[in-house]
Amino acid sequence: MEVEDDFDVLDPERLVQCPYNKHHRIRACRFPYHLVKCRKSYPQVAKELATCPFNARHLVPQADLRDHISNCRDKRPVEEDIVSESSDFQRRQMNTVSAWQAPPCEEDWDRESSEKLTSLFVQGVVNCGINSSSLEHKNCLPPGLRAPKSIPHAVLEKAVSNVCAALTL
Repeated sequence: MEVEDDFDVLDPERLVQCPYNKHHRIRACRFPYHLVKCRKSYPQVAKELATCPFNARHLVPQADLRDHISNCRDKRPVEEDIVSESSDFQRRQMNTVSAWQAPPCEEDWDRESSEKLTSLFVQGVVNCGINSSSLEHKNCLPPGLRAPKSIPHAVLEKAVSNVCAALTL
Protein backbone atom coordinates (compact mmCIF):
# COMPACT_ATOMS: atom_id res chain seq x y z
CA MET A 1 0.00 0.00 0.00
CA GLU A 2 3.03 2.29 0.21
CA VAL A 3 4.09 4.56 -2.63
CA GLU A 4 7.86 4.41 -2.78
CA ASP A 5 10.76 4.03 -5.16
CA ASP A 6 13.78 1.82 -4.67
CA PHE A 7 15.98 4.91 -4.35
CA ASP A 8 14.17 6.61 -1.51
CA VAL A 9 13.21 3.64 0.67
CA LEU A 10 15.40 4.88 3.51
CA ASP A 11 14.41 8.53 3.20
CA PRO A 12 12.45 9.54 6.33
CA GLU A 13 10.89 12.48 4.46
CA ARG A 14 9.35 10.45 1.61
CA LEU A 15 5.56 10.43 1.41
CA VAL A 16 3.69 7.21 2.14
CA GLN A 17 0.04 6.56 1.34
CA CYS A 18 -2.20 5.61 4.27
CA PRO A 19 -3.93 2.22 3.87
CA TYR A 20 -7.01 3.45 5.77
CA ASN A 21 -7.63 6.64 3.75
CA LYS A 22 -6.15 6.95 0.25
CA HIS A 23 -6.13 10.75 0.51
CA HIS A 24 -3.70 10.71 3.46
CA ARG A 25 -0.05 11.12 2.52
CA ILE A 26 2.28 10.92 5.49
CA ARG A 27 6.04 11.30 5.89
CA ALA A 28 7.70 7.90 6.43
CA CYS A 29 9.12 8.91 9.80
CA ARG A 30 5.57 9.65 11.10
CA PHE A 31 3.86 6.73 9.40
CA PRO A 32 3.72 4.28 12.39
CA TYR A 33 2.06 6.94 14.56
CA HIS A 34 -0.41 7.75 11.80
CA LEU A 35 -1.34 4.07 11.44
CA VAL A 36 -2.31 3.86 15.10
CA LYS A 37 -4.40 7.02 14.83
CA CYS A 38 -6.14 6.02 11.61
CA ARG A 39 -6.85 2.49 12.85
CA LYS A 40 -8.98 4.05 15.59
CA SER A 41 -10.65 6.46 13.17
CA TYR A 42 -11.51 3.80 10.58
CA PRO A 43 -12.42 0.60 12.51
CA GLN A 44 -14.39 -0.89 9.58
CA VAL A 45 -11.43 -0.59 7.21
CA ALA A 46 -9.10 -1.92 9.93
CA LYS A 47 -11.15 -5.14 10.13
CA GLU A 48 -10.61 -5.74 6.42
CA LEU A 49 -6.82 -5.22 6.52
CA ALA A 50 -4.18 -7.69 7.66
CA THR A 51 -0.71 -6.87 8.98
CA CYS A 52 2.36 -8.30 7.26
CA PRO A 53 4.37 -10.53 9.64
CA PHE A 54 7.64 -9.08 8.32
CA ASN A 55 6.81 -5.38 8.54
CA ALA A 56 3.97 -3.95 10.64
CA ARG A 57 3.80 -0.94 8.31
CA HIS A 58 2.51 -3.18 5.54
CA LEU A 59 -1.28 -3.38 5.79
CA VAL A 60 -2.93 -5.28 2.97
CA PRO A 61 -6.45 -6.63 2.36
CA GLN A 62 -6.84 -9.99 4.09
CA ALA A 63 -7.50 -11.73 0.78
CA ASP A 64 -4.13 -10.50 -0.56
CA LEU A 65 -2.05 -11.34 2.53
CA ARG A 66 -0.72 -14.68 1.21
CA ASP A 67 0.42 -13.07 -2.03
CA HIS A 68 1.98 -10.15 -0.16
CA ILE A 69 3.90 -12.50 2.16
CA SER A 70 5.36 -14.42 -0.76
CA ASN A 71 6.52 -11.18 -2.43
CA CYS A 72 7.31 -8.98 0.57
CA ARG A 73 10.71 -7.32 0.23
CA ASP A 74 11.19 -7.37 4.04
CA LYS A 75 11.00 -11.18 4.07
CA ARG A 76 14.44 -11.60 2.51
CA PRO A 77 16.55 -10.39 5.49
CA VAL A 78 14.53 -12.58 7.87
CA GLU A 79 14.95 -15.64 5.67
CA GLU A 80 18.67 -14.95 5.26
CA ASP A 81 19.08 -14.75 9.03
CA ILE A 82 17.24 -18.03 9.50
CA VAL A 83 19.32 -19.78 6.84
CA SER A 84 22.62 -18.44 8.18
CA GLU A 85 21.75 -19.33 11.77
CA SER A 86 20.70 -22.87 10.87
CA SER A 87 23.85 -23.43 8.80
CA ASP A 88 26.01 -21.99 11.61
CA PHE A 89 24.27 -24.28 14.10
CA GLN A 90 24.78 -27.34 11.89
CA ARG A 91 28.44 -26.42 11.34
CA ARG A 92 29.03 -25.99 15.08
CA GLN A 93 27.28 -29.29 15.81
CA MET A 94 29.45 -31.13 13.29
CA ASN A 95 32.74 -29.49 14.29
CA THR A 96 32.28 -29.38 18.04
CA VAL A 97 32.94 -32.51 20.00
CA SER A 98 31.94 -32.14 23.59
CA ALA A 99 34.98 -32.39 25.85
CA TRP A 100 32.95 -31.83 28.99
CA GLN A 101 32.94 -34.63 31.51
CA ALA A 102 31.11 -34.79 34.77
CA PRO A 103 33.37 -34.24 37.80
CA PRO A 104 33.93 -37.26 40.02
CA CYS A 105 31.26 -37.63 42.66
CA GLU A 106 32.51 -37.79 46.24
CA GLU A 107 29.10 -38.42 47.75
CA ASP A 108 28.15 -41.85 49.01
CA TRP A 109 24.48 -41.81 49.84
CA ASP A 110 24.44 -45.44 50.94
CA ARG A 111 27.16 -44.82 53.54
CA GLU A 112 25.56 -41.58 54.70
CA SER A 113 22.15 -43.16 55.17
CA SER A 114 23.63 -46.05 57.18
CA GLU A 115 25.43 -43.69 59.57
CA LYS A 116 23.33 -42.45 62.46
CA LEU A 117 23.56 -38.91 63.63
CA THR A 118 24.81 -38.71 67.20
CA SER A 119 23.66 -35.16 67.81
CA LEU A 120 20.19 -33.72 67.65
CA PHE A 121 19.27 -30.34 66.32
CA VAL A 122 17.11 -28.28 68.62
CA GLN A 123 16.43 -24.64 67.77
CA GLY A 124 17.89 -22.27 70.35
CA VAL A 125 20.02 -24.97 71.96
CA VAL A 126 23.71 -25.38 71.21
CA ASN A 127 25.25 -28.85 71.12
CA CYS A 128 28.70 -28.51 72.69
CA GLY A 129 30.21 -31.73 71.33
CA ILE A 130 29.63 -34.10 68.46
CA ASN A 131 29.21 -37.16 70.67
CA SER A 132 27.80 -35.28 73.61
CA SER A 133 24.48 -36.51 74.87
CA SER A 134 23.84 -33.50 77.07
CA LEU A 135 22.33 -30.45 75.45
CA GLU A 136 22.76 -27.10 77.09
CA HIS A 137 21.38 -23.65 76.40
CA LYS A 138 23.99 -20.90 76.05
CA ASN A 139 23.08 -17.26 76.34
CA CYS A 140 25.68 -14.57 75.76
CA LEU A 141 23.47 -11.68 76.83
CA PRO A 142 24.50 -9.69 79.91
CA PRO A 143 23.04 -10.86 83.25
CA GLY A 144 19.50 -9.64 83.78
CA LEU A 145 18.67 -9.54 80.03
CA ARG A 146 17.07 -12.21 77.93
CA ALA A 147 15.96 -12.34 74.31
CA PRO A 148 12.18 -12.45 73.78
CA LYS A 149 10.76 -15.86 72.87
CA SER A 150 8.35 -14.55 70.19
CA ILE A 151 9.05 -14.19 66.48
CA PRO A 152 11.02 -12.34 65.04
CA HIS A 153 13.08 -12.12 68.21
CA ALA A 154 13.44 -15.92 68.36
CA VAL A 155 15.44 -15.67 65.13
CA LEU A 156 17.67 -13.07 66.77
CA GLU A 157 18.19 -15.35 69.78
CA LYS A 158 19.31 -18.17 67.49
CA ALA A 159 21.76 -15.83 65.73
CA VAL A 160 23.15 -14.69 69.10
CA SER A 161 23.54 -18.32 70.16
CA ASN A 162 25.40 -19.14 66.97
CA VAL A 163 27.75 -16.19 67.47
CA CYS A 164 28.36 -17.20 71.07
CA ALA A 165 29.10 -20.77 70.03
CA ALA A 166 31.57 -19.54 67.43
CA LEU A 167 33.32 -17.34 70.02
CA THR A 168 33.68 -20.16 72.57
CA LEU A 169 35.36 -22.44 70.02
